[in-house]
Amino acid sequence: MEIRQLNYFIAVAEERHFGRAAKRLHMAQPPLSQQIRQLEEQLGVRLLDRTTRRVDLTAAGQVLLDRGRRILGEIETLEADVHQVGRGTTGVLRVGFCGSATYGLMPGVVRRAEEAMPGLSLALHGEMLTPAMEEGLRERTLDAALLRPPVASPDLEHRVVAREPLVVAVPAGSSLAEDRPVAVHELHGQDFVACPPDSVLYRAAADLCRQAGFQPRIARVAGEMSALLAFVAAGGGVAVVPAGLRAVQLAGVLYREIEHAPLLELAVAWRREDRSALLHRFVDLVVDLQAGTAPAP
Repeated sequence: MEIRQLNYFIAVAEERHFGRAAKRLHMAQPPLSQQIRQLEEQLGVRLLDRTTRRVDLTAAGQVLLDRGRRILGEIETLEADVHQVGRGTTGVLRVGFCGSATYGLMPGVVRRAEEAMPGLSLALHGEMLTPAMEEGLRERTLDAALLRPPVASPDLEHRVVAREPLVVAVPAGSSLAEDRPVAVHELHGQDFVACPPDSVLYRAAADLCRQAGFQPRIARVAGEMSALLAFVAAGGGVAVVPAGLRAVQLAGVLYREIEHAPLLELAVAWRREDRSALLHRFVDLVVDLQAGTAPAP
């Protein structure tokens, strides 16, 4: 049975008349009658009871009409879904992101994606370090990632979407709590609360201290930004963090600028070989959001 034949049969069954059905289908009546006869021969049953005045359905014909309508409806839905996926307007994306992006970029990304791509479903995996996100992309457990460059894998592409200075989070009772920029050498002798050693932020903070002539004294290591700030609030030390983390206002934590602070990059990354229209619409959305422009429809 062909979809074309099913369309012909449904038209005749609904009109109960070959002439009206042929007109509806924009075809001549004899070819339509021939197609219905061929369909009955293929199925080995009579689908229609024909008289000179009207056409009635047999029991088999009624079954074919009911099921046929559902099948054609599903085909139309399938065509629409395939078209939407091909255009990159619907589907699921698994997105990893670093801890600081949780509070800065990600709320805007999720909100804008819901507005611009209502058919997109985001599966979010937060508080991830760059090496873990690179592995997730390579192993295909992630489709995109908001991470801190550099990106080590040659199999991945990335686009920088933001550059933000480092700041220092200090306990409210710290000697550095005064409202002024902090010189890096003033961090010498302070206890540090740090991200894990394989994180980009750990390396950035360590490089900042080494350039000022000292090694940071790591008192605590926290795998999540929320835990890191909790340690700072409890007086466990200072933490060098991206400026975007200032969006988190936690009692007992103050943020101070760092004199001549380097800029830390944030990038969206994906597999070089991934040609998904949905993915690339999402990448453009993230880039355009940070640039302050609206993504293309």
